[in-house]
Amino acid sequence: MPRRHIRVTGAPEAPLRAALIALRTELGVPESFPPEVLAEAERAAKAPALPSYDATDIPLFTIDPPTSTDLDQAMHLSRRGSTGYRVRYAIADVAAFVAPGAALDAEAHRRVATLYFPDEKIPLHPAPLNEDAASLLPDQVRPAVLWTIDLDAEGRTGAVDVRRARVRSRAKLDYTGVQRQIDQKTAEEPLALLAEIGQARQRLEVERGGISLNVPEQEIVERDHAYQLGYRAPLPAEDWNAQISLLTGMAAADLMLAGGTGVLRTLPAAPDGAVGRLRRTAHALHIEWPHHVSYAQLIRSLDPHRPHHAAFLQECTTLLRGAGYTVFRDGALPPITTHAAVAAPYAHCTAPLRRLADRYASEICLAAVAGEPPPDWVLAALDVLPKEMADGSRLAGTVERACVDIVEAALLKDRVGEVFDGYVVEVGEHQPTGRQPADRQPADRQPADRRPADRQLAVGKVQLESPAIIGRIEGDHLPLGERLRVRLTQADPGTATVRFTPA
Repeated sequence: MPRRHIRVTGAPEAPLRAALIALRTELGVPESFPPEVLAEAERAAKAPALPSYDATDIPLFTIDPPTSTDLDQAMHLSRRGSTGYRVRYAIADVAAFVAPGAALDAEAHRRVATLYFPDEKIPLHPAPLNEDAASLLPDQVRPAVLWTIDLDAEGRTGAVDVRRARVRSRAKLDYTGVQRQIDQKTAEEPLALLAEIGQARQRLEVERGGISLNVPEQEIVERDHAYQLGYRAPLPAEDWNAQISLLTGMAAADLMLAGGTGVLRTLPAAPDGAVGRLRRTAHALHIEWPHHVSYAQLIRSLDPHRPHHAAFLQECTTLLRGAGYTVFRDGALPPITTHAAVAAPYAHCTAPLRRLADRYASEICLAAVAGEPPPDWVLAALDVLPKEMADGSRLAGTVERACVDIVEAALLKDRVGEVFDGYVVEVGEHQPTGRQPADRQPADRQPADRRPADRQLAVGKVQLESPAIIGRIEGDHLPLGERLRVRLTQADPGTATVRFTPA
């Protein structure tokens, strides 16, 4: 499911880039792979375990951002009979390169997932695999886990098959080019069907109450030694592509549940308090949300091209933070088997170059279709896999929140003292003002010993009208959900701090 996407440009010595480099150091994020891991990756890249089943005649294609080289998925779409469809979806077979218990495997368990910073990514596997030998690059024979999923005229799943295969992608496409071809009706049928199947799956998503967040990508651009914020709304082709991945993840979950062993991606329904907070944010951003309209209905009505809708969609990602990995075996199903946003059982299985759990999910599905138990090395890892993924998700969440704070501070760093229009979207408990060290007192506030000892300030969050930033605010009275003029008192990319007070 989507998280916040932030991309920045600028020289490494620029304040924003310097703050991001410092963040990686602070979090202990590995910038490089140990020599023994790199050596093992280079050896594995030269001699992968190629399966006997040959599917290189299928004209697969990939759809990714133009600069991507870690290509997990390739697809081919076709009609089946007069009304149905066939989806063939090849997933990079990482297990063809990574031996259980070896150095590469141990390093992957240490990293858990690719980490995305606004200026670079920290990959799960070394480049000889992630961006070359294991990647489904065009015109290269690659080992893959090949899914074949038959759909009826409405896009509902019928027969499902998954097996190891040799594949060869024919084309590396990007979202803008795909959208243009489909809009101009110049796309050949395997690509043109992406819209047809994607829209059918979207209709089924609405029917079952699922939610896809079209979260805009925030772009921070440095111009004339200042930073500017912009949004890039996702294209329809991006959601159609995501629907193919969701379809496969749902098929994988069904195979696991039928086989009695698996690792699901689960999310309980959001608590009332979290939805209530989003309602207050919607009110503050002038987004009408009648009580008879469900959260899913509201999300589908939003336009990510509109700044206040884009800001609200960013906040909606908070409802996904309760997601986790649920392991079960020997037919003992867990209490929760569904993902609330998908509104169905779901498993992560389509991004093994970027996520550790997907390699295990593929093995379980392959075994289920073959009518065999999963490999011992998979079963041995299941008990610790949820904790490893949870730790990795927490780190990714920390990275995301810190990056947002750093980027917002960089955007505002030259505007301290300015007054903005905003809306109070959250108010916490009042906190005693307390004495602060002299070097940490905000310039626009009295020293602590000049204020009444029992004075307390309300602490909350304020959403600016423009730019779309949420920051901490302190004041005697914070009117929740109401318009408020606020003054920026601190914006420091080095400490990732943005603070306001009522003007």
